[in-house]
Amino acid sequence: MTSETGYLLDNRQREAGRRFDALAELFDPWTLDHLDRLGLVAGWRCWEAGAGGPSVPTALAERTGPSGQVLVTDIDTSWLTELSGPAAAPIEVRRHDVARDQPPGDGFDLVHARLVLVHLPDRAEALRRMAEAVRPGGWLVVEDADPALQPLACPDERGPAEELANRIRRGFRALLAERGVDLAFGRTLPALLRGAGLHDVRAEGCFPLTSPACRELEAATVRQLRERLVAGAVATEEEIERHLDHLRGEAMDVTTAPLITCWGRRPR
Repeated sequence: MTSETGYLLDNRQREAGRRFDALAELFDPWTLDHLDRLGLVAGWRCWEAGAGGPSVPTALAERTGPSGQVLVTDIDTSWLTELSGPAAAPIEVRRHDVARDQPPGDGFDLVHARLVLVHLPDRAEALRRMAEAVRPGGWLVVEDADPALQPLACPDERGPAEELANRIRRGFRALLAERGVDLAFGRTLPALLRGAGLHDVRAEGCFPLTSPACRELEAATVRQLRERLVAGAVATEEEIERHLDHLRGEAMDVTTAPLITCWGRRPR
């Protein structure tokens, strides 16, 4: 989905792999801790929707073991080829559009999606379909960003470098909004899960303030969108290069949008 109304960060570009790696470093421990707390064990059937990269599906397979099953779907599965090798649980990779296609099965113990629904035009309908694929007593876990909750790249705007970073982040947010991204979507997840008929709904937020992975995610995103940022007069080529140079050091404290993790159980 790379049209003017589609996904801004095309997964077919080289920088997508760097973004996946940075997101995995930032959020995989948080994500997997929540899944473990819900009781993820050997034998579970899991659907990882819109996986993007391989890190979470691999971890699911390790936890569910030979008696489990992991179905991994995305509209672009090019970053999931390494999942075709041996794994603790059988892994099936399937091309699937969660926004348009019917669920690829039902009776899942766990359905999980991270940073997927916020980019879709009909997020609530996609979430409803995912909820229908959960078995009675099973769990739906949806994690999505809320850029409006904390919109800055550098909350501590202490100098010209941070001011430039925040200007570029504002340009990025504007590009997202132009494509229909709800910049306040993360906070709506609890109501959406309850609206889909789920019980025991809870939510928490993850907000990494600074780390090498934060800087790498920012750099990969800016490199991926460089032409659009310049064309939109957000920053000049020289300013983009200066920002990327700042990110190569350790002095800039750059953060990501908060990730809201929300989970609910389908009634028995």
